[in-house]
Amino acid sequence: MLEYLRTFLAPGRDQKFVEVLSNRTRHMTVVLEDIFQSHNASAVLRSCDCFGVQDIHIIENRNEYVLNPEVTMGSSKWLNLHRYNEKDNNTLDCLNHLKKKGYRIVATTPHTNEILLEDLSIEQPFALVFGTELNGLSDIALQAADEFVKIPMFGFTESFNISVSAAICLYELNQRLRNSAANWRLSEEEKESVHLEWARTSIRSSALLEKAYYENKEE
Repeated sequence: MLEYLRTFLAPGRDQKFVEVLSNRTRHMTVVLEDIFQSHNASAVLRSCDCFGVQDIHIIENRNEYVLNPEVTMGSSKWLNLHRYNEKDNNTLDCLNHLKKKGYRIVATTPHTNEILLEDLSIEQPFALVFGTELNGLSDIALQAADEFVKIPMFGFTESFNISVSAAICLYELNQRLRNSAANWRLSEEEKESVHLEWARTSIRSSALLEKAYYENKEE
């Protein structure tokens, strides 16, 4: 199906997909817990796209996350957004899911046992967890975290807003990851899956084209 749909893409666009996919990663992922300011959360999605992070996990306990298209600038359609909003405790649902998939849970908050970004191990997959602008991460998220990381600050203000914090973390860890020996790239199977979704997003009436494709194969 991917090869079929690629014939409907402009060569330049399809080549751009291939280029971007070669730099996509699931080795590092981002978790947003109960963010209530949509413009900040949307800015995080934009940073994830820019730094090649494919998956974003959105926990909705009290606050439903609504995309702000003026901030995302279309970045959300190139990302896999995973929402957690159907359980009594969506935070645990998300973090336990990630742990089962082999991710270390890294809480981005000052803590008694925190380490600096530059000292965080990147050899194994990890999930960066960001909390609300007002209260930070919940106690449940903090208790479930495997590690705590902080950004050095030298002024009177205690913290960055979430969009700035995420951008700094992603830049630093992205640079380190790409200069490391870690196997951070998508597998060929993952690339094909994402490529197919991007093709579907880019082609008008892609569902009708797919239907016609399968009907022709049955004849």
